[in-house]
Amino acid sequence: MALKDIKILLCDCEGSQKVDGMRIGSTCGASCSPVATALCTREIGKAADAIAGGNVVIACGQEAGRFEELAAELGVEAPACVDIRDRAGWSDDADVGAKQAALMAEALMPAAPIKSVDVISEGMCLIMGAADIALPAAEALCDTLSVTVLVTAGALPDVPDSRFDVIIGDLKKASGAFGGFQLRIDALQQVEPGGRGAPRMSAPRDGAQSECDILLDLTGATPLFPAYEKREGYLRPDPGSQPAVQAALLSAVQMVGTFEKPLYVAFEESLCAHSRAEQPACSRCLNVCPTGAITSAGDHVAIDPMICAGCGACSALCPSGAISYDAPSVDEVFRRMETLARTYRDAGGTAPRLLVYDASHGAEMIRLAARFGRGLPADVIPLEVSALSGFGHAEMMAALALGFVAVDLLLAPRADRDVIEREQTLASAMCGEGKLRILDLNDPDQLSDALYGQAVSPAIAEPILPMGSRRQITRMAAKALAPEGGALPLPEGAPYGAVLVDTDACTLCLSCVSLCPSGALVDNEDMPQLRFQEDACLQCGLCANICPEDAITYELRMNLDDSALQQQVLNEEEPAACIECGALFGVKSAIDNIMEKLAGKHPAFASSDQARMIQMCDNCRVQAQFHSENSPFAGGERPRVRTTADYLSKRKDH
Repeated sequence: MALKDIKILLCDCEGSQKVDGMRIGSTCGASCSPVATALCTREIGKAADAIAGGNVVIACGQEAGRFEELAAELGVEAPACVDIRDRAGWSDDADVGAKQAALMAEALMPAAPIKSVDVISEGMCLIMGAADIALPAAEALCDTLSVTVLVTAGALPDVPDSRFDVIIGDLKKASGAFGGFQLRIDALQQVEPGGRGAPRMSAPRDGAQSECDILLDLTGATPLFPAYEKREGYLRPDPGSQPAVQAALLSAVQMVGTFEKPLYVAFEESLCAHSRAEQPACSRCLNVCPTGAITSAGDHVAIDPMICAGCGACSALCPSGAISYDAPSVDEVFRRMETLARTYRDAGGTAPRLLVYDASHGAEMIRLAARFGRGLPADVIPLEVSALSGFGHAEMMAALALGFVAVDLLLAPRADRDVIEREQTLASAMCGEGKLRILDLNDPDQLSDALYGQAVSPAIAEPILPMGSRRQITRMAAKALAPEGGALPLPEGAPYGAVLVDTDACTLCLSCVSLCPSGALVDNEDMPQLRFQEDACLQCGLCANICPEDAITYELRMNLDDSALQQQVLNEEEPAACIECGALFGVKSAIDNIMEKLAGKHPAFASSDQARMIQMCDNCRVQAQFHSENSPFAGGERPRVRTTADYLSKRKDH
């Protein structure tokens, strides 16, 4: 749908906010209605007429449910509702038109569909815990779910409940996620049916395998999984808290049916620099994945989409772009930031600031600050992201190069602070101190105070248009922020830098070239030469690990000069010429070294004619060996291999 066909309904919500309809319409390209005062109550007739006409966007998020009900009564499609009040953190600042226009333009952007996979849960639930806690939980769930109880402590009841199974054992291993947990149980004992008196148990056996859709852990012991709160289908309430147990039971009841599991990340294994030829290299994603969804799989890693919780840290840290966040995509985040900055400038705003937050914590903080506090300054543009940890140095650098004068990241209580701080430190090394901040605040008033009291520098004169990969955008942004060029030193762990070669130790064996995953190290087919292109180097460590002479070290830096885009010669030597035909076939120093060590000293090169072969190219060496005395090629044709048929035929002849 074209923007000119969309009509925006505006409302100042009983005069509680200033709304500049003219500026919103002129910059967004859509038509705006006159600003209403009570669109959801006294003036709801205007909303009804607009909804009936279709192609309407209502600038109100608070009463979205009411407008959906109105559309249902009219028998038309529900309108889109955009929150430009609470989400924006409105304050008493006078000039808010540019901010409103920016937020509306971002909301009108077409959203890409989120990829997902269906997860089917048939309600098979394993409850594990002490008998006095697990058995009552099973009684509450057995009418809805297919329940098995793994009793870890306490006595079994004299009269078993036939509505669910009870077992005794030691859970040794659990893997998988919602809809597909795999379990291994040792010392398994099952109730044997029949007989009188207390139930009898079967003989214990090890290595029992089982599966379930839902895992309810009431043991209170060590969690079965890392970052267990992010493992879908794994419920682990405090067994000593009755409200927590009841909440877990309610959640379990609702876990039956077919569910959509978002595919949070996209992975291109051909770009992965994890390993080559069993030599270790990059393991950034493995080191930060909180759920264990990423594992080593030879030359690359493997990602289990069922376990992935979508924190986005792997995407932010991946140096090659093999892993990229896809819910939404990284490109969409760049487009949203570009739209916000450009529309803000087009609407007359200058020097905007960006506040990045997640929906679970930051949105509520901003809403409370807007309704009951000072709100956000008019030049602070909020950007909600799905995964705060996925907003890495590339996004921070791009935001500054797009025209934002400062970027603040509002931490959520469970955000991966280490990853965010690491990326902020890396970005600050390229853009300078004072432009990027991490706000670890839980008080809306403190959030407002931090933003109102911030000192900022002027905006960049010529904003960039972010295009290409995250690495390319980072370099583009760094050059825009530091037009004087040069090399910027970077902190430990940075994925940018140079390869340094000790030319005295390097033998030009080119093992580093054969394993370089990004093509930063290349050879020259015409002469012994090691070349390097700096902007392609991932600093993965593979070339240093494989070098037999330990001749390779690194320099962490962001080289903004054009030389980083060109191949530089790191080492070269005089080529060896074949003593027979003159063809160039190797490194002269290496051939001389071999001659010194083998000629006349090794049985294979004892004579002068044999030693001469070391100084020949492949073709001449074969020719010389073919025509030499005692040549292995001089023998006759090898006899045919005898088969069973030959032996049987000979036996028949006799």
